[in-house]
Amino acid sequence: MTDYLPPEWAPQSGVMLTWPRADGDFARHFDAVEDNFVRIAVAISRFEPVHINYGLTPQTLHARLVAAGARADRIDIRQVESDDVWARDHGPITVRRDGRWVHLDFGFNGWGGKFEAARDDALTRRLADLGAWNAPVETQDFVLEGGAIEVDGRGTLLTTERCLLAPTRNPHLDKAGIEAFLKPRLGVSRVLWLKHGDLLGDDTDGHIDTVARFCDPHTIAFQACADRGDPHHDDLAAMEDELRAFRDADGRPYRLVALPLPEAIHDEDADRRRLPAGYANFLIINGAVLVPTYGVPQDEPALAALRPCFPDREVIGIDCRWLIRQYGSLHCVTMQIPA
Repeated sequence: MTDYLPPEWAPQSGVMLTWPRADGDFARHFDAVEDNFVRIAVAISRFEPVHINYGLTPQTLHARLVAAGARADRIDIRQVESDDVWARDHGPITVRRDGRWVHLDFGFNGWGGKFEAARDDALTRRLADLGAWNAPVETQDFVLEGGAIEVDGRGTLLTTERCLLAPTRNPHLDKAGIEAFLKPRLGVSRVLWLKHGDLLGDDTDGHIDTVARFCDPHTIAFQACADRGDPHHDDLAAMEDELRAFRDADGRPYRLVALPLPEAIHDEDADRRRLPAGYANFLIINGAVLVPTYGVPQDEPALAALRPCFPDREVIGIDCRWLIRQYGSLHCVTMQIPA
């Protein structure tokens, strides 16, 4: 029995968001961050339903989203507790099996035990108890975040060694063991492993969705760095060399699309830590691609670089300068559900 994980550009029935908590990690900038989530939800609702996990009663949030321009009939809010907002990593990974959909519920341990994650780890099963899913949920004895994997829909999985081989994820498995576990469950026949590719400030141990993304089976958009004086330069250049050596499912070199690196953005309230801002953290939805922007000069060149990759979709910038203050961006807070 082999499952099939569709690529992100396949038709979707909706996108899941987990709303920030006023007493959570975003507390110091809660109003601004909540506005960021409103912008994301409104943009998604133009094209498809938005499924929101929310810790309070839903009516007030629903009214606020509609007032902000969201389509009322495309906003579905479930009252459920969570630890944090990163739906990409605690949401279900939805596969096709024997003509039906199945939500695979992989383990989530707060990126290797860095943060409390018990409620997030239970969230997919809790939503099943609330009747949110029209498909069964299967718990997997394997720690895996959705941001750690990219698939092309033709048997290829792209990932990073730093994340999947981290000793805080599945320490009992080596690379061969991880491939043997994931291939039948995600419907892939080969895994492309990146040794390089990391953004300063990243808490995820190098999620692939921060540095390299499939746009179609033959195209990879990747986070580049042209400034030789930037500390990212050498590692991202080495990653680009790796990408150039890869071949697609037809044996051809990938078409590579370099995305500019945003100028350095630092956490103003802590130790001036550099934040992991990047443009590879975009979200593909029905009819559109939502791209994080940060109020820096590189925003428009990044959008321009991505538009030819998605000729049949509207490429839309979403200001995520407040979201990045907790070291994640737009793709990290969303999880698409296939149609």
